[in-house]
Amino acid sequence: MTDSGTRRFSLITGGDVAAQNRPGRYREPEPGLADVLTLQRQSAATVSAEAERALFQDSLAEDVWARDVAGLSPRTLEALVQPVLEICAYYDVMPWHLSSRQLDGYFAGPGKRPRPSTVRSKNAFLEQRYAGEINRRFGAVVESPVDAFNRPVHRGHFGLRIPPSARATKEFFAAWREALPRARKYPVAVRSYVMSKVAYISGVRAAELRPVQLGDVHWENGQWGRFLVHGKGAGGSGPRDREAFLFAEGRELLWWYVEEVRGEFADDPSDPRAPLFPSERLAKSLAGIEGLPAPPVVPDTFRRALKMASREHLRGPVSVLFPHLLRHACATHNYEAGMPLWDVQVLLGHVFASTTVGYLATAQGDPERASLESSRRAVRRLSTEA
Repeated sequence: MTDSGTRRFSLITGGDVAAQNRPGRYREPEPGLADVLTLQRQSAATVSAEAERALFQDSLAEDVWARDVAGLSPRTLEALVQPVLEICAYYDVMPWHLSSRQLDGYFAGPGKRPRPSTVRSKNAFLEQRYAGEINRRFGAVVESPVDAFNRPVHRGHFGLRIPPSARATKEFFAAWREALPRARKYPVAVRSYVMSKVAYISGVRAAELRPVQLGDVHWENGQWGRFLVHGKGAGGSGPRDREAFLFAEGRELLWWYVEEVRGEFADDPSDPRAPLFPSERLAKSLAGIEGLPAPPVVPDTFRRALKMASREHLRGPVSVLFPHLLRHACATHNYEAGMPLWDVQVLLGHVFASTTVGYLATAQGDPERASLESSRRAVRRLSTEA
């Protein structure tokens, strides 16, 4: 193969390569792969735009159907398909004709909000499923327009998240509550405090807790009441509704907040559609409308309030808190207090126990104490049966 004039290579290419390259000699189409390329160029010249559009719609429908069968929610399916349709409509091209320059220009300008990963995943589907047919019919090579330098690469698991100890967390919330009466905006300070502690008690994500409405709190469910959250689905399958737990401490705290503080905000607290944790500001264009629920608190506002409170009241080696670290603290402290792994999994809303184990990397396990407890349970069970 290194010597293009050898007989072995000439047998593959269909003749003497050196003779074919001489000046003035007519070069006939090469057999084999070269003939296929020639036919592709001819078919690409005669193909219609309607045929390309039909293949694109068919492939898009197949992709959506496959993901729908896999259990993705309609909202997730729409979020996957919409950016692809938008960028193709913006340039009036099919996805296999998109270039890296066009992709960068679109997502840096008019399409800044959608993520390029959606276009990358769609092109990956086209490359795996329809690359041959697209190349044969239209003469185009399916390749992701996200170039290798700009392609986001998953770097694996990030650094270890170390939550504060159970004692430090308890003292932090106690000090924060004592400082609430001195806050400049008392309702706003109480809202941030209650939201942080409910996130710690229930283990829900900040993105799940923020949109909870007053009508989503069901005081009669379970032992101490529960509230409905739109949880994160496993494997990117979209939001899944689930019930989060309040326990006795969370029920008492949330009841006090709803009865004493929630009515201090501008909207109607009796409206079940109103957010449980509202923003203190209404849009100027909507300020004069009666009966309009306030928007939920902005994620950055919650994150900033928790960060400032932790710097002021948290003591110990961990000096700064962020919302997701409260979720790690919930899992770690409940597991260290004796809650079984499977119950921690249910508390966090995980589908797989292996995901829950990742939240317990800093848990202080005691195998000897667990063995003694299991022995005592076995003795009590046998004594009862006897």
